Amino acid sequence: MRRPAVFLDRDGVLNVDRGYVYRPEEFEWIPGAKAAIKALNDTGYYVFVLTNQSGIARGYYSEEDVQALHRWMAAELQAEGAHIDGFEYCPYHPEGTVARYRRASDRRKPAPGMILDCLARFPVDVSRSYLIGDKPHDLQAAAAAGVPGYLFQGQNLMDFVNTVARA
Repeated sequence: MRRPAVFLDRDGVLNVDRGYVYRPEEFEWIPGAKAAIKALNDTGYYVFVLTNQSGIARGYYSEEDVQALHRWMAAELQAEGAHIDGFEYCPYHPEGTVARYRRASDRRKPAPGMILDCLARFPVDVSRSYLIGDKPHDLQAAAAAGVPGYLFQGQNLMDFVNTVARA
């Protein structure tokens, strides 16, 4: 059975974007983020996190660091009765200093690869799905995947999700 999905950018939507956040002690949830994810779960939406992680290509941290942060986020959400159905990240950047990650990628937003990968793995009802991002390249990725995108510039993600749901 197909279900709608919400694709959430990570830095700037779920957490305060301080640049290259990869450790739990640097991570600060955006107000209403956990509540928004739980509400989306409770209403039957898949919830996916999509994040460009050029810090890996730049040698600032490793893929294991990103995966560990995502496990920590999942545990934080589980304590609230919420969950993420999939964490997607792109470690590549064409100007990276780590050779194995220095390249263009169709998974790096504004390309739609992370969204398309979720659509290939899950029975998503695209007609009822949307993306929330905080930068134009997030919305470009959504448009390229055929999913509406909404620009979050607010203070509380739960309030924003409620506004989008009423639109």
